[in-house]
Amino acid sequence: MNHKQIAIFGESLFDYFPNGFQVLGGAPFNVAWHLQAFAQRTCFISRIGSDTTGDEIRQAMLSWGMAVDQLQVDLVYPTGTVQVMINDGEPDYVILADQAYDFIDAQQLDTERHYSVIYHGTLALRNSVSERAFLRLTSGHQGKIFIDVNLRPPWWHSESVKQWLAKADWVKLNQDELMQLMPQKNTLQATMWQFLAQYELEVLVLTCGSQGALALNNLNEFIEVLPNKALQLVDTVGAGDAFSAVLLLGMQQGWSLQLIMERAQAFASALVTQTGATVQDLTFYRPFISDWNLDYSK
Repeated sequence: MNHKQIAIFGESLFDYFPNGFQVLGGAPFNVAWHLQAFAQRTCFISRIGSDTTGDEIRQAMLSWGMAVDQLQVDLVYPTGTVQVMINDGEPDYVILADQAYDFIDAQQLDTERHYSVIYHGTLALRNSVSERAFLRLTSGHQGKIFIDVNLRPPWWHSESVKQWLAKADWVKLNQDELMQLMPQKNTLQATMWQFLAQYELEVLVLTCGSQGALALNNLNEFIEVLPNKALQLVDTVGAGDAFSAVLLLGMQQGWSLQLIMERAQAFASALVTQTGATVQDLTFYRPFISDWNLDYSK
C-alpha cells in the first residue's frame, strides 16, 4: 500500500469570467491539477453532475493524466459553476448552492487507501453530505491534514471552521481570513503566533497578495517571501491554489520550510501571468520541474 499518496478532497467546477471565458476551477481541483503536472501521486475526491460540464471535467482530467476513479457522478445535482468578477484587480466569486460537490457520497469512498496528507478546503464542507464523507475519509487517517481556508460568504460559519482547524497540521489562509478568525494582536506576526499556538499547528502559512507570504512553524522558524515584481500580472485567480500545490509538493519531497516557501511564491508569481487558475500546457511547468530536480521515477 502506498503511503506517500496525497488525497485532495473537495470541489471541481468551472469559473465563468465576465468576458465569457470559462476555466476549470475549484481550489482542490486546481491543486490536484498542478500536482499532476509535477508527477505527484494524488487521489482527487470530488463529485460532478451528469451533464456536459461534468463530462468536460472528466475528459480534462483524463487528458492530463489524472485518475478519475474517485470522481463521483451525481444524477440530481449539477456540476459546480462559479461566476468570477474582478474588482480592483482582485477576484470576487458568486458561488451557487446545491452543486454536485456538495453531495460527495461517503459510501463511494475507497477507505482502504492510506495517505501521507489529506488536503481540503472549507467550501466543500458547507453541506452535511460532503462533510460526512470527509469525516469518514479522515476517521482512520494516520498522516497529516492540510486545510486551505477559503471563507466565501455566506458559505462559512466561524465555529465550524475552527473545529476543522483544530484537526489540522498545516493551515494556509490569507491576511483577511486570519483577521476574521483570530483577534488581532499588536503585530501581524504576533497574531500568527497566537493562531499557531491556539490550534497546535505544525505550520501556518499566510498569503498577503502582492506583498508575498509569511510562514511560521512549531520550531519557531519565521519566513517571509516576496513575489517576482518583474512578471506581468494578468489575473490573480488561483494564485493561492498554486501556492498550496507547491506547499504539498514540498511536504512530499522533504524540502525545508524556507525552500518550500521560496518555490511556492515563485510558482504562484508565474501563475498570475496566465488567465485562470489552471494551465493546460505542460511547458509552463517544465522550468520548475528542471530547476527543482523533480524525479519522475519516484
